[in-house]
Amino acid sequence: MRVLIIGGGLGGLCLAQGLRKAGTDVSVFERQASASENLAGYGIHINRHGQQALKACLTPEGWSRFVDLSTQAGTELHFRDEQLRRLATRDEAALSGKPASEVGLRGVGRIELREILLDGLTDAERPVVQWDKTFIHYEQLSGGGVRAYFADGSSAEGDLLVGADASHSKVRQQYLPDVHRLELGILAIAGRYVLDETRARALPRALTDGSLNNIVPAGPGWMFVAAWRSRSADVDGHRQAAQNYVMWAYVTPRSQLGLAPLDDGALALQEFVLRRIQDWSPDLTTLVRDADLETVAPVPLRSMPELEPWPPSNVTLIGDAIHNMTPMAGIGANTALRDARILCDALVEAKASDGPLVPAVGVYETQMREYANKAVGLSRRNAENASSDAPFPRRMFRLVLRLAQAFPPVMRATLGRSSKEP
Repeated sequence: MRVLIIGGGLGGLCLAQGLRKAGTDVSVFERQASASENLAGYGIHINRHGQQALKACLTPEGWSRFVDLSTQAGTELHFRDEQLRRLATRDEAALSGKPASEVGLRGVGRIELREILLDGLTDAERPVVQWDKTFIHYEQLSGGGVRAYFADGSSAEGDLLVGADASHSKVRQQYLPDVHRLELGILAIAGRYVLDETRARALPRALTDGSLNNIVPAGPGWMFVAAWRSRSADVDGHRQAAQNYVMWAYVTPRSQLGLAPLDDGALALQEFVLRRIQDWSPDLTTLVRDADLETVAPVPLRSMPELEPWPPSNVTLIGDAIHNMTPMAGIGANTALRDARILCDALVEAKASDGPLVPAVGVYETQMREYANKAVGLSRRNAENASSDAPFPRRMFRLVLRLAQAFPPVMRATLGRSSKEP
């Protein structure tokens, strides 16, 4: 069995690691020229599904390195009002009844995680990852194989083609041309507030201890705030310095920006957010006012529709290529890693039993659609609720948060529902 993976993002590399670990012939084709291209990126939280996928697909040394380079992010998600008073705290460990070591999040920088996932895949003698390979299209061969074509005139043949080429996936455009991302009319304006010792002491601990905080005002707007403390890392011979910062993201309907184009610049976006939060806690306005302007940017929120079944074949998709979602549930990258593990397991089992390939792909796709549709739906609802200016639903949500905090049964019935996820 030979597997061709288009795209060297987190999901594609995790799948390559798992297949390589199982002794399966695999190649990754990445359009970037090298591992050091486009290194910028925010940190991400890896949940239990993501951690299970990494542990299963990485070598023991790779998993150990992930544990060393990541940090504990706890099991709590806080909801606070615009003055940073607590409305409710959702504790995954308490709700699920599982130990914190099993359900706790781990924070890791995208750069560091990509470095871990590239380890062993770029060996000079037999590289798994091939750089500067821009995918053009594929051809399903009469003998049952598949051939991928690239912009440099080269091609590659395999038994299975996996599209891991992100939200603008060319593999998806050819394979499932009727599946399109939806524009939600919602914008997240995000930025970073660089932390040093003086700045960290001046802020409340809730904003600097790595906690995940949703700011839910009585009026319009919504803000997500979390601190990140990364470690330095070597990527393709380039040393990346450790970064300590608070990441914030303000969610708003796109229409609230008026006719001003998004390319008016970071300063205009910063001033818009400051106007919207002028009556909020001074600590929150500090994060926005003194943010590194180079990091202030708009993120238009888009979402896949609910995925309907399709017949399996020797072409499939993972990650954002098939279930792109808003960042409002914090599970996009984790779902891609989960895809990688489940597809890897299905392929390895088929190979071990000398079973047919396409039914194994179907097993993966059936499972993936079930959990991906739930994840996409949750992230979209969160985005729409966060951007809503309707006063009554917001007041009701804050009331539910307070009731959940005061009464455990309400917590389990509302914020605790996702703890029942299989």
